[in-house]
Amino acid sequence: MLLQMPFAIIVLVLAAGWRIFALYIPELSNFSPMMALAFCAGAYTRNRWMWLAPFAALVLSDLYIDHYYAAVYHYEWGVAGAALRIACFAAALGIGVSVSGRRNWVNLAGGTLAGSLLFYFATNTASWAGDMGYAHDAAGWWQAMTVGHPQFYPTLFFFRNTLVSDLLFTGCFALAMEYASLRRGGPSLLLKQVRR
Repeated sequence: MLLQMPFAIIVLVLAAGWRIFALYIPELSNFSPMMALAFCAGAYTRNRWMWLAPFAALVLSDLYIDHYYAAVYHYEWGVAGAALRIACFAAALGIGVSVSGRRNWVNLAGGTLAGSLLFYFATNTASWAGDMGYAHDAAGWWQAMTVGHPQFYPTLFFFRNTLVSDLLFTGCFALAMEYASLRRGGPSLLLKQVRR
């Protein structure tokens, strides 16, 4: 546990820092390690204190991002939006826990895809339901899912960034964890691939 805590703090700071850094480069919107961090925490650790790292990074970076949006765009996320994001990350953690007993590359990729899709559908549906700029019918929901508001990037752009970053960062975290297990002499997906 003592060795894991500094690692968790470093990952927390880097993940929150990356999320804040991406604010200043619009092309990186939603390109974040946060969902992958929550998913991999569930998939790779039984230490429930370590499960808090992605949520701490999310809440800390949300505080800054909310302040930034209020100052620049005169828009506040609000408690409901924060609660929805936390619920999506908790679901990703749960998906990771369910994958942990049957961990292989296909299940890791499938769990990552499930978390990305859940976040996309939940947040865009909530946006459609709460934003008066969308018609509250099937066409308005479809607009929220695909193009969004004309003055912003299309919502499919954000989904693409979410999916690519979730797959990339999950792959990096999983490779690091599998390599660490291999170095300790434990079971590793890397060793299974070599023996085939």
